[in-house]
Amino acid sequence: MNLADKTSSRKITPKLTYDVLIENQPDGTVKATLLGLPDCQALGNTESEAIEQLNQSLQNRLETDKIMTLEIDAPIPENPWLKIAGKYKDDPQFDEMLKYIEEYRRELDEIH
Repeated sequence: MNLADKTSSRKITPKLTYDVLIENQPDGTVKATLLGLPDCQALGNTESEAIEQLNQSLQNRLETDKIMTLEIDAPIPENPWLKIAGKYKDDPQFDEMLKYIEEYRRELDEIH
């Protein structure tokens, strides 16, 4: 598991990018919502004003909070065939069944 701090104190501060939902409100104002953080919203009389308010709100929030990137290893899915692998190894009819399958495949090969 890797954890990276997005607000680390480097000499050159990296730019962070966010997706913002812009919604025109019935009263004529504009609401800007930071996607991924639905409680981070701002209202303005114009789109630019709403975005500026949102930007300021987020910057104020990041003074005490921080954004981290969490990388985890994806789980390796279990092969469903492994659950039944070897199920018939001790079945006395298993060899007979394999012979039947081989004969049937030969018949199909002769037809095609």
